[in-house]
Amino acid sequence: MNSKLLTDRRKGLIKQLKDKGLVIVFAASVSKYPRNFLQDKNFKYLAGLDVPDAILVISKQKKSVMEIFIERGIPEMEVWEGKKLTKAEATEISGIQRISFLDEFERKIGFYLASASSVHANLGYNNIDKPLNKAQNFIDKAKKHFPQLTVTDITKLMIPLRSVKTKWEIEQMQKAIDITGDGIKNIFKKSKIGMMEYELDAILKYEINRNGLKHIGFKSIIASGKNAATLHYEQNDSKIGKDEMALLDVGAACNGYSADISRTFPVSGKFTKRQKEVYSEVLAINKKIIKMVKPGIGMKELNEKTVELIQKSLIKLKLIKDKKDYRKYYMHSIGHHLGMDTHDLGARDSVLEVGNVITIEPGIYIPEEKIGVRIEDDILVTKTGYKNLSENIPKEINELES
Repeated sequence: MNSKLLTDRRKGLIKQLKDKGLVIVFAASVSKYPRNFLQDKNFKYLAGLDVPDAILVISKQKKSVMEIFIERGIPEMEVWEGKKLTKAEATEISGIQRISFLDEFERKIGFYLASASSVHANLGYNNIDKPLNKAQNFIDKAKKHFPQLTVTDITKLMIPLRSVKTKWEIEQMQKAIDITGDGIKNIFKKSKIGMMEYELDAILKYEINRNGLKHIGFKSIIASGKNAATLHYEQNDSKIGKDEMALLDVGAACNGYSADISRTFPVSGKFTKRQKEVYSEVLAINKKIIKMVKPGIGMKELNEKTVELIQKSLIKLKLIKDKKDYRKYYMHSIGHHLGMDTHDLGARDSVLEVGNVITIEPGIYIPEEKIGVRIEDDILVTKTGYKNLSENIPKEINELES
């Protein structure tokens, strides 16, 4: 990512701000749980820095002003914690000239707040019984000192920016998808009856790390047999039984951009007659809905067509007699926007435009038969229709069995 890309993003944000509008975006903090640091998505999108606890401030006055606050390096602590990001490094990465230290934030932010009429921050959402997060605490304090302020979450401003992907963003997603595909193919080759689900997960993670990526986009779902009929099954700790299929819902992340792929396959190498019947219906629906993707079509329209096809399939499979009962075996929508978040910014009833990336993921789930099938691809909306970014990941019955 270069600083020009970040500058263009911030320009797009500033265009949406009214005069005296103020944006404050807080970076993520280091988790108390042992894991690689994951940056706040909006901070990463606008500032490009992968450091904890930094703060980005953008003020739209007669002339827009931008400032980033970063942690001050303490020479005596370098032997313990390593060197901190310098002001010069922060400017080189972000393209923002005005860099200050976090211990200066409270003194300086008052000047921004005093001249602002509205504040947009990455407030996030949590339950009323949970403690306020860092951004919420700050805004609560700011409103007491500056009661003239109106405060909104930054999401509304970020949707039109983040939902349309640039060439660079698509390249990151394609790399994440391709590496995810390598992991899935490795699982196809190495999985055996009697293995644990988490062993398949380990094969995937090894392939992702081996190919130079540190993160997964979300917690993997590796579900065999009846477990595949639980949509958000995450235990990944069952033994794979005879004649069971495994459902993989997985995705690597590259530079913060996530893949989201689902494949279902017979671990023995051969579908049973019933498994093949169910799988064939889901695969046909997956292909038909993908072909509908184009600029100007709504996610709602894709959903409605999916439901119509699912209803016909469930009747054909003798699972329901009345099409109104389809929800017993298909509970989710056809897909969602994909990007920096696995369920990325972009409404489920949005009308598609060039540069959107969405998932298409029909499924049929039959717990009483220990069958769950979901086939999910990542689709880029193009000027002429679509491009299936995950087309190289096998999903045809003959491919999976071979």
